[in-house]
Amino acid sequence: MQVRKRFGQHFLHDPGIIRRIVDAIAPLPGDRLVEVGPGRGALTWGLLARAGTMDVIEIDRDLAAALAADSRAGTRLRIHVENVLETDFIALRGGGAPLRIVGNLPYNISTPLLFRLLKQHTAIADMHFMLQKEVVDRMVAPPGGKEYAA
Repeated sequence: MQVRKRFGQHFLHDPGIIRRIVDAIAPLPGDRLVEVGPGRGALTWGLLARAGTMDVIEIDRDLAAALAADSRAGTRLRIHVENVLETDFIALRGGGAPLRIVGNLPYNISTPLLFRLLKQHTAIADMHFMLQKEVVDRMVAPPGGKEYAA
């Protein structure tokens, strides 16, 4: 499946890195995991194996269809085909446990998504993201410097 630049897609593929990321997130059975932009499922399948069930939010209909068709998905993977910048995380949580949000975020949505999630923090237990270095540099820059920005 081809990479769609308009969605800022970058896919993880190194099994060792993926395993380290899943280990760092340390999902447990019953955790309310929500993966932003699962793409081809590199993180999804490892997270799903540990948590038992999870939600994924994917804007690309073709990738969502491929995830749904995978035998590992079954009824345990709930796929939401939508723009995560419009997702209502409070409604997604419902009356259940707070959400654990994970994802390998594209540069173009990183900042707006982080602000959106902060506004809905009551629905969220924790967040684990892979971000581009430029985004992180801006996040940790001291005020007044050239890298300091939203």
